[in-house]
Amino acid sequence: MADCLFCSIIAGTTPAQIVLDTPEVVGFLDVRPVFKGHTLLVPREHVPTLVELPDSLSVPLFGAARSVAASVRTAFGAQGSFVAVNNVVSQSVPHLHVHVVPRTKGDGLRGFFWPRTKYADDTEAAEYAGKLRAALSD
Repeated sequence: MADCLFCSIIAGTTPAQIVLDTPEVVGFLDVRPVFKGHTLLVPREHVPTLVELPDSLSVPLFGAARSVAASVRTAFGAQGSFVAVNNVVSQSVPHLHVHVVPRTKGDGLRGFFWPRTKYADDTEAAEYAGKLRAALSD
C-alpha cells in the first residue's frame, strides 16, 4: 500500500532499524519506544488489523513475537516482555503490528499508559537493533 508507513519500511524506502527479516514478517525498532528495544513486528503483506490477518500468517507473525519476546531478555537483560496489539483504537499506523516491549520489575510501566522515550541518536538505535539481531540469531 503506497501510503502506508510500514509498507514503505518493508519496501526499504523508509529507513528503520530492522531486527528481523523473514519471508512473511519484518521486525524493527519503534522510533518512539516505551523502553529501548521496543520492537514492532509486521506482516509483509498489508493487513490492517488482527481481524483481517489470514490464518497463513498467524503462526509466522506470532512465532516471531515469541522469538523476539525471548530474545529481548538476552539482548537487553530484560526480565520479561509486554506483548500487545491494538486494533483501530490507538493503532497509529493502520498496518497490523505486534509490540514487543522489554520489561524489568519496577520499570514503571503501569496498565495501558505507555510513556514514550527516544533513542539519543541513530547510533544508539543501531546498537539496540544490533544487540537484538544477535540475540535472535542465537
